[in-house]
Amino acid sequence: MMQSGQGAPTLEMVAARAGVSRATVSRVVNGSPKVTAEVVAAVQDAIAALDYVPNRAARSLASRRTQVIALVVPESTARVFSDPFFASVVQGVALELAQTDYTLNLLIASETNPEKTRRYLLGGNVDGALVVSHHSGDHSYTQLGQELPIVFGGRPMGADVVDSTYVDVDNVAGARTATRCLVDAGRTHIATIAGRQDMPGGVDRLVGWRAELAAAGLRDDLVEVGDFSPGDGAEAMRRLLARGVPIDGLFAANDQMAAGAYTAIRDAGLTIPGDIAVVGYDDDLYGETAAPPLTTIAQSPVELGAEMARILVRRLSDDPFDRVTIMPTRLVSRSSV
Repeated sequence: MMQSGQGAPTLEMVAARAGVSRATVSRVVNGSPKVTAEVVAAVQDAIAALDYVPNRAARSLASRRTQVIALVVPESTARVFSDPFFASVVQGVALELAQTDYTLNLLIASETNPEKTRRYLLGGNVDGALVVSHHSGDHSYTQLGQELPIVFGGRPMGADVVDSTYVDVDNVAGARTATRCLVDAGRTHIATIAGRQDMPGGVDRLVGWRAELAAAGLRDDLVEVGDFSPGDGAEAMRRLLARGVPIDGLFAANDQMAAGAYTAIRDAGLTIPGDIAVVGYDDDLYGETAAPPLTTIAQSPVELGAEMARILVRRLSDDPFDRVTIMPTRLVSRSSV
């Protein structure tokens, strides 16, 4: 029995008596399946001995926990719902959080008004946030990391990298693999439609393309930049062809721009892969349904989203976590090369 004046037993007292962490006691109280039977028994014994009574509402008020995680996408609504990458990331996050007590809150936050999203995130509405499609000119989310646990999908750029937690794919290696595929196919005038240069994926894939061309002793000035959309891919390809220099290979920084490039190549009376071999990046529906089917670099946005969620949950539970996680890519060979 608790002595008079000592106060009600706390979660920390239960943890000390059971010889486990506070986070483990919380898992047992919340019925998490990720705790062994032996640990559950030890915690339950400690709860009984201390006469501890879990009170979810009181605990939430005391700890300021909401059991809500936000997935923030700083893009337009049209872009989010037209790009299969985002749908796959959401799927991965949702599947992972379904195994926990956390609820997912999707925030489509236009990059033109990040302050509105910032106020919401710091208003006690969420316990932490996942941010995908971060842009270098918007430092509000990385600065938020000092006040709210955040995991980024994709490496934040510049000085923001230092203290940030993120999950990314090896975009430099992936782009090198894509370009090497074209070199190995005998292509010697290889252009690229690079992605946005205020986003790490766009920057790193351009770096990888240039590195592989340098290794092959080939020119690396056939560059146009797009915004990752099919329309921009078509326009960028038209600009490349308008230069009037030989092009027999193309690496597009995503499958959507590759699909747009297909249109421009055909409009110019050229064939794929006869005149221009094409490699994309993402391995999404755009690549699978292209004619001819697109050779591309596969990443796994579903697993990326799941890994982001796993890491954030570990952070919120005070469990060890990796601050930087880099996921591999692989070449998917089809008939566009």
